Amino acid sequence: MSPYEPPTHRVERSLRATTGARVVAGVDEVGRGAWAGPVTVCAAVTGLRRPPEGLTDSKLLTVPRREELAAELTGWVTAHALGHASSQEIDELGMTACLRLAAGRALAALPVRPDAVILDGKHDYLGAPWRVRTVIKGDQSCVAVAAASVLAKVQRDARMAELGAERPEYEPYAFGDNAGYPSPVHRAALEEHGPTHHHRVSWAYMDALAKWQHLKRPRIVPETAELEAAGQLGLDI
Repeated sequence: MSPYEPPTHRVERSLRATTGARVVAGVDEVGRGAWAGPVTVCAAVTGLRRPPEGLTDSKLLTVPRREELAAELTGWVTAHALGHASSQEIDELGMTACLRLAAGRALAALPVRPDAVILDGKHDYLGAPWRVRTVIKGDQSCVAVAAASVLAKVQRDARMAELGAERPEYEPYAFGDNAGYPSPVHRAALEEHGPTHHHRVSWAYMDALAKWQHLKRPRIVPETAELEAAGQLGLDI
């Protein structure tokens, strides 16, 4: 049994009552703070059924329990889909625009278009044409967002482990252990071998890699213009 207060359908029920939404998707991301790999967003539709025991924010779960829950959720959710934005897209567009891009891809991949979206956090990076309700700590309090949190985390971790195993030169970065996030092993590998194709080479960690400064990429789109750029690139899905 989870030691945390279980998530509920309170927000989903509120959206149904106040907006008439029948299909509500919970949306959460993983990979925002990583040095390497994509940012991954999951959109999950759960209906109002009782969730699996112990469902909560993926960060509060052990790896084995998270993987068990992900397997259970895959068959339990009404629908779910994943969207990704690559490290190259993050370098070119910035994180805010890529969150919007990945979330749009996930929502577009659902078999049914949601009437409303519950977005984890306080910032609506998705925007029009979606009807969005932001919820701080939604991955702990909302069933659909918690489900999206677990599914996104397990899928992205598995993908990063695959990247770390597919080519011998990626082994020093320990993607299978750190999923591309900062760690002493990851930093040491960067200092010795430099960034791979999967690293975000416009990020500030590159400033400490004197040997590899020639590989640092300047930001093409300023942070303040990220959402405008997303619109200009036709990312309203």
